[in-house]
Amino acid sequence: MTQSRLSIVICTFNGAAYLQPQLDSLLAQTRLPDEIVIGDDGSTDATLDILQVFAEQALRAGIEVRLRRNPVNLGYVGNFSAGLRQASGEVLFLCDQDDVWRPDKLARIEARFNDDPQLLLLHSDARLVDAAGESLQCSLFDALQMTPQEKQAIHAGRAFEVVLRRSFVTGATAALRRDLVELALPVAPDWIHDEWLAAVAAAAGRIDFIDEPLIDYRQHGANQIGMRRRTLAMKWQDLLLPRSSLLADEAGRLQHLEDFFMQAEFLGGADRAAQIRHKRTHFERRVAIGRLPRWRRLLPILHEAREGCYRRYGTGGRSMLRDLLRHD
Repeated sequence: MTQSRLSIVICTFNGAAYLQPQLDSLLAQTRLPDEIVIGDDGSTDATLDILQVFAEQALRAGIEVRLRRNPVNLGYVGNFSAGLRQASGEVLFLCDQDDVWRPDKLARIEARFNDDPQLLLLHSDARLVDAAGESLQCSLFDALQMTPQEKQAIHAGRAFEVVLRRSFVTGATAALRRDLVELALPVAPDWIHDEWLAAVAAAAGRIDFIDEPLIDYRQHGANQIGMRRRTLAMKWQDLLLPRSSLLADEAGRLQHLEDFFMQAEFLGGADRAAQIRHKRTHFERRVAIGRLPRWRRLLPILHEAREGCYRRYGTGGRSMLRDLLRHD
């Protein structure tokens, strides 16, 4: 079987403290990448020096390297988007600057893409580690509280059902076909690149996952987006938080996704837009519920529950309780 061309897209910004172990893990892959695209977002520490040495090592290993320093800071979404556009591979791997990859990551993921021509995006579990690389005794999927039902739906090709409920793809663990880049970019305003790519992939094709940790996902004070296991105290605090502005913001994000699906050139785009519109309307109703006195919230909450909206677009009874208790 002919090998696919594999590209790794790395984004860096003042990452010198943790960058070297990640770069070492890329060169230790049992299946080396064909290309590494690096976008530095204006680092002022030793990041560029480390990258230049790495680029020479990678070139000696037969890997093409494209090292770009952005003239202005693009932010991590813009930086990843630029890297994905620049990469020439058929399968593209998103890579953070502070993790460590298992040596068989590229080989495992390439095999899955070769086996499933309909697969647009594949991601994996990860081992959560602290700044020193020590295990936090928790996997990424555990921290995300992915349920057996959600996992079964994703494996069965119904990932869009899960996308409608919540985000579950972490970019540092993900790889995607070039076709998805051409379809999905640019990322809509207020969206994170991995969320956006996952939503479009689930709507237009197939998403799947490998239920094993293929990276060490480092958690430290400088993470753009971190992850940790939620305690009971955290869950209780969450029930009481004001949420009207968050729900309104989410409704705005959903409007961007709905508009994209209405204009997208793939089969079923209009149907996906209608599903997003239904969720957006539910969120707008939840905003209105939060403006009511608590004693007047029960009936509209029960109406949304009878429509199945809390189950389809949230956490069921917990979302209902949140709307009943929260203060705005």
